[in-house]
Amino acid sequence: MKSKTFHGGVHPLEYKELTENCAFETMPLPDEIILPVSQHLGKDASPQVKKGDEVLSGQLVAKAEGFISAPIHTSVAGKVISLGKEITASGFPKDSIVIKTNGTIGSEKILLSPLNPETITPEEIRARVAEAGIVGQGGAAFPTYVKLSPPKDKMIDVVILNGCECEPYLTRDYRLMIERPDDLISGFKLIMKALGVDRGVIGIENNKPDAIKLLSEKVVDEKGLEVISLKTKYPQGAEKMLIKAVTGKEVPPGKLPMDVGAVIQNIGTAIAIHDAVVKGEVLTVAALTVSGKGIKIPKNLLVPVGTPIQNVIDFCGGVTEDSVKIVVGGPMMGVAQFDLHAPVMKATSGILVLTKDEVAENPETPCLRCGQCVGACPLNLMPTKLARYSQLQKYEEAEGADINVCMECGTCAYTCPANIPLVQWIRLGKQKVLEMQRERAVMNK
Repeated sequence: MKSKTFHGGVHPLEYKELTENCAFETMPLPDEIILPVSQHLGKDASPQVKKGDEVLSGQLVAKAEGFISAPIHTSVAGKVISLGKEITASGFPKDSIVIKTNGTIGSEKILLSPLNPETITPEEIRARVAEAGIVGQGGAAFPTYVKLSPPKDKMIDVVILNGCECEPYLTRDYRLMIERPDDLISGFKLIMKALGVDRGVIGIENNKPDAIKLLSEKVVDEKGLEVISLKTKYPQGAEKMLIKAVTGKEVPPGKLPMDVGAVIQNIGTAIAIHDAVVKGEVLTVAALTVSGKGIKIPKNLLVPVGTPIQNVIDFCGGVTEDSVKIVVGGPMMGVAQFDLHAPVMKATSGILVLTKDEVAENPETPCLRCGQCVGACPLNLMPTKLARYSQLQKYEEAEGADINVCMECGTCAYTCPANIPLVQWIRLGKQKVLEMQRERAVMNK
């Protein structure tokens, strides 16, 4: 099977061997959980509980506000002990609900009424996905029911299930494909039904031959479903790169996948949709990888949403003496942590504990004008120019050079022999350009 791919990208060391053979374990419930009311892209959910309230596992504690939002459900039974600002893995405090576990977890859990996947309507699928609080598991945590509700003028002809998992270390999607293939396909068919699409593609990088073989066998008798092998290369799992590899189409700058007739969903998202429809389960558990040479016992875990990062690390035996950095997410796009009280959230994909050998700490030197960052950029941008505009505070020039097109994948910084933090400068520039654009919009009203 020939593996498809895209222009540019990089090949970092994978480190998948640390956890790829580790089946999921279910983590014990913590003494307390922290539930930020913003665990998704869009408007914060609105708290529906107050201090002192008793709650059951699976209970709605914050409802969605507006179209782009998602409800929050508690992963434990217990008592609400506070509502206020709490630190999150992003590094920023967010309004949160803190719940103290009452010690009788599992005795009662609120479920939705199961629905028949054969007779359910597209409208019912979207309603159930919204009610269950499902968000994309690929990183951005976009409310899934919004992706299942494209404008009527957008004709969707293919749904692509992202099985690439191109970030080093992470193996949760691989384990989900290996351990729950039937549920994955069930959820995928529900996604296709909600969108009225006849073609579904599961794209998997060729460093996961077991998953490619298993799912290829599973879809043999499924009309309209196919598995495509993709070249192992970062960031193969990015939406625009995945669409290019699978369909040959390019998403224009400033446009969305649906503008070229495609919708991308993640492996974990498809399984969450199956669970919501068939089992009536709301999204209260995060499937994630705990890895790196700095964690004593690497694992793939099912973790109650809201569990502090420290609890997860302790469950994996703690850190080694030579550990120097803890990252939530993958090493390319994840966020380094300074407070392990921050909670696991719905879309948390991994917790990495890295040693000095795994963390590059080379001194920055002047740009060599070598062009490696330009050749590696999967979006054909000029990272060194964008970073320089940001450094010089030339934000109008940065806007003109399409700085907002950058998806902050980090390939430029990874390839830079001068060790310039290109993606960090570009991220800062993007923030400033967005502020400038908002101010311009206000002035033009």
